[in-house]
Amino acid sequence: MVDLHSQYLGIKAEIDKGIEEVIHSCAFINGPAVKTFQENFEKYLGVKHVIPCANGTDALQVSMMALGLQPGDEVITSSFTFIATTEVIALLKLTPVLVDVDPETFNIDPEAIKRAITPKTKAVVPIHLFGQTAPMEEILAIAREYNLYVIEDNCQAIGSDYRFDDGTTRKSGTIGHIGCTSFFPSKNLGCYGDGGAIFTNDDDLAKQMRSVVNHGMTVRYYHDHIGVNSRLDSIQAAILNAKLPHLDEYAEKRRQVADFYDHAFRKLPKLKIPGRYPKSNHVFHQYTLVTKDVDRMKLIEYLATCEIPAMIYYPVPLHMQKAYLDPRYKPGDFPVTEHLCASVFSLPMHTELEEEQLIYITQNVLDYLNH
Repeated sequence: MVDLHSQYLGIKAEIDKGIEEVIHSCAFINGPAVKTFQENFEKYLGVKHVIPCANGTDALQVSMMALGLQPGDEVITSSFTFIATTEVIALLKLTPVLVDVDPETFNIDPEAIKRAITPKTKAVVPIHLFGQTAPMEEILAIAREYNLYVIEDNCQAIGSDYRFDDGTTRKSGTIGHIGCTSFFPSKNLGCYGDGGAIFTNDDDLAKQMRSVVNHGMTVRYYHDHIGVNSRLDSIQAAILNAKLPHLDEYAEKRRQVADFYDHAFRKLPKLKIPGRYPKSNHVFHQYTLVTKDVDRMKLIEYLATCEIPAMIYYPVPLHMQKAYLDPRYKPGDFPVTEHLCASVFSLPMHTELEEEQLIYITQNVLDYLNH
């Protein structure tokens, strides 16, 4: 699904130099590479504060801890996504409130958010799924009306731009109160291990989150808050420093791959190509198709015989996951999410795909569906 080795070879000298500098310095934790990456990332995002941390899940947890959310407070998010967002809400003994998504973009439905708000609602977590930004202008309006925090889960859409109705643009993750991202190796901006970051324009929130990631310390050995140990190590920061200047170039290559897939499949009645939200430039973390009257498992098995990987993101809605079964929800409550979980599959999407490979992939999909 991704070709990290070929990507590495393209920037090998920069990666190797950064790693070597860290090893020679022996500043493996919070070394100069981390500070440099933090500053470079702040400049790229156009945000006042980046707080590096150990992974994207920690980024979400630290955000909710810093906001002072209390057990029983309700946090709204979508049911069609990876488990981490809901996992953190439950771990902090907050109450996850799940809602449906838009059938075109797969992102959270603002009208569903409105219907789910109660007096206990304190925050909403829009997930910028598969690489494009959720409808943030509508979400911000709802948040202002109901006095809610907005925490953007930006783990799949780093580098995406959101265009407001007045023509101004902001990077995804910098629009709400807090944004979170993951640097898992397969992400659009990925390191060679685990890593994550939190961003905000709020000085007080930034100070609180810097304390939370460091055992609740502001001054060494003085613990003012309950915190965690969540750090981005220096070697990973060095790798990210080498990759960050290429992020927009990588996004453009992904869009070119998506355009190729779109052209190949747009007239096929058995496949629905991904919808593109006009207010967001899609950075295509995944290229996800919706099948119609197709046995997708047999299709995936066929592609495997052709040595073409394909994945299902995600096969089970969060409200139907065993660990998160809740009497408030039953099958049928979120029809869009349940339909997507039963019908989507994703094709390889990365920066190293060549036209010959794309022709091979698309032709095999077409051969199977047209036979």
